[in-house]
Amino acid sequence: MYFFKKSFFLLSIFFLFELSASVTQKDILLIHSYHRGYKWSDDISKVIDKNFDNRDDVSLTTVYMDTKKVATPLYFDRLFELYDERFRNRGFDLIIAADNNALEFVIRYHEHLFKDLPVVFLGINNFDEAMIYENNMRSYTTGVVEAVDIKKNIDLILNLHPKLKKILIINDHSRTGFAIKRDIFKVLPIYKNRVEFEYVDNMKISNLKNKVTNLSKDTAILWVLLFQDKAGKYFTYKESLEEVREISNTPIYGLWDFYLGEGIVGGVLTSAASQAESASIMVEDLLKGVNPRTVPILTKSPNKYMFDYNELQKYKIQIPSSIKNYEIINKPFSFYETYKKLVWATIGTLFIITIILILLTINVRRRKKTELALTNQLKFIGVLMDTIPNPLNYKDLDGVYIGCNKAFADFFNKNKEEIIGKTVFDFFQKDSALKHLQKDAMLLDTHGTANFEETFHFSDGRSRVVSYNKTVYENIDGSIGGIVSVMDDITKRIQQEQFMIQQSKLAEMGEMVEAIAHQWNEPLVELSAILQDMEFSYVQDEMNEKNMKEFVNESMVQIQYMSHTLKDFRNFLKPSTKKAIFCAKKALDDVLEILGKQIFYSHIKLTVSCSNKSINAYGYESEFKQVLLNIINNAKKKILSAKKGNNINISIKSIKDYAQIRISDNGGAIPGDIIGLIFDAYFTTNKDGTGLGLYMAKVIIEDKMNGKIQVYNDKEVVTFDIIVPSKEMKI
Repeated sequence: MYFFKKSFFLLSIFFLFELSASVTQKDILLIHSYHRGYKWSDDISKVIDKNFDNRDDVSLTTVYMDTKKVATPLYFDRLFELYDERFRNRGFDLIIAADNNALEFVIRYHEHLFKDLPVVFLGINNFDEAMIYENNMRSYTTGVVEAVDIKKNIDLILNLHPKLKKILIINDHSRTGFAIKRDIFKVLPIYKNRVEFEYVDNMKISNLKNKVTNLSKDTAILWVLLFQDKAGKYFTYKESLEEVREISNTPIYGLWDFYLGEGIVGGVLTSAASQAESASIMVEDLLKGVNPRTVPILTKSPNKYMFDYNELQKYKIQIPSSIKNYEIINKPFSFYETYKKLVWATIGTLFIITIILILLTINVRRRKKTELALTNQLKFIGVLMDTIPNPLNYKDLDGVYIGCNKAFADFFNKNKEEIIGKTVFDFFQKDSALKHLQKDAMLLDTHGTANFEETFHFSDGRSRVVSYNKTVYENIDGSIGGIVSVMDDITKRIQQEQFMIQQSKLAEMGEMVEAIAHQWNEPLVELSAILQDMEFSYVQDEMNEKNMKEFVNESMVQIQYMSHTLKDFRNFLKPSTKKAIFCAKKALDDVLEILGKQIFYSHIKLTVSCSNKSINAYGYESEFKQVLLNIINNAKKKILSAKKGNNINISIKSIKDYAQIRISDNGGAIPGDIIGLIFDAYFTTNKDGTGLGLYMAKVIIEDKMNGKIQVYNDKEVVTFDIIVPSKEMKI
């Protein structure tokens, strides 16, 4: 029972497989106009068989109409009856029609034998597309046109035989022969004065042989076709050519490749194989469901230059260099010709190896010289680095020190060997080391540079202010090698700048004391009045607890105002210790608290505009206030001394990541010959001035806060533009 069940299962699988194969298999019918054994038809079948006969998804059936011997309408009718009976129960998917008779037969009987089936034709002479459209076949039909190139062949013959006087053209009365005859006589007038033509298409083979025997040596033969002579004798494609070639002393050229190897020298030949390959591509497309109407008919026949080596040697013919692409058959074996690429590749390889050996020898010598020069250069670079006073080091991608100069080692009181192979964590405090590590990672990502300052604390309690300049360096292959860092001990410079800032502040103290005197004048007058009221109330015996509290409260308001003024003065003198974010508008307000009254009593109109009260600046707030105070105070002095103008305008606005403070006055323009000097140290036009105010303003804004300060005239108006970062900028 188990055996039967298993057998039934296997049979079911087999039948399902067969059913699936039968559903997907495509059935093609190839109709030849001629007979089996005719080389043209055989060459077409070889290509079609190669492309389709051995495929599981295609079934190929081939039939031959044999129309070289008979092609009457009655014969076509008999073929129709035969094929109708033979293929009545066959469901073909596509028809291939080879040569004119097959295509005409398919068109004539398409409605009855091959209704709605797509057709691919090939080998069609004198193709007229109207034949397809007149029979409503374009929606089903596409294919490859066969067109012999008479002109190219005659040009080839004249090119190979420049002294030629006559060309004998041999043809027959077949349908193809008549078609070619029309093409021949269209071309012949072109050569009227160059060569004589004799056209023969109606001779007995014996008479033709006599004619060929008597041809002079300055004659060539153009062989078209000869399947039947005047006496009605039939020949195979090569029988007639063999008879003529045996007695011919002149070279014979042809139009079709099936004559090649049978006695013709060659020519621009129409190839059955090329026709079949082009048609096979179209068949593939149609089997995939492509509409035949969308597949263009190939009207340019795929002809090519082909020659027989034996015939070339027989007539001592050399193929000219003007013919680039051609094929030669029957060429004897030549190792060089057969393996030309290998021979030249071997020669080329040996030549290259020789050149390489020579170059290697030269390179070894140069390399030794280069190594010596490099060794000397490395020693020089080592000495040069050690002469640089700034500490210098370079690290790899992992942050490991791989080199430094003597100044860097001395900075940490170590020798170079103790530095190499270590990291920042071995020399810097943890917070500082992490900061360096973060900046190094950013540099490696951006391939940029970094500039920053840092206070370095030694273990013995000393501290130094150091400026770092870092950048990435590349290896010779363009990859990132690591980071180079140059240090600069700027402790003395910072101390000097701070001293000069304080010196500049002290220079402004006289102005500030005068401003404080102006601000204290009103509260002192108020306090004097309050004391007089207290005395009067006491004399009048009107002093009571309530009045006393009022007098005290009023006095405290004035005293607190005076105390606030002193606090502003003290804050101005106190230096900022580190950079921070602060409000630019508030910094200006603090300065105007000191100078506002003095400006007011000088009858100067002060206008302040701010696009946003929360505009921030990043840097040293105290020093920034000093810059504002210096510029505003200079504007006030200029207006008073020039005795013209009475406006000071100040605006604050945000520009992307920066804050802009613009201070303008109409007290007269700065002379053009000195406007470029006003930021220089110790330059002043005031006999009592120090020349430090604007110099320190430039140092504070540009060097310490990474901003920009500039001045320009607009007629009688002088404007100072100050631009500072609004936040810490990433390096």
